Amino acid sequence: MPFVTIELFEGRTDEQKTELAREVTEVVSRVAKAPKEAIHVFIHDLPEGTYFPAGEAKKKN
Repeated sequence: MPFVTIELFEGRTDEQKTELAREVTEVVSRVAKAPKEAIHVFIHDLPEGTYFPAGEAKKKN
């Protein structure tokens, strides 16, 4: 049962996230030989000010 977690800066539409989840599901199903029903995709929206690579705040572009 594959679990896929995607973290993005907030701002994508529901339609974009749905398309992303569908495409990721297709690839995982094909490569991992897993049925689509067993694949779970989690998309987390990251608010600006919550990501600090190398200790520096990362701003969305």
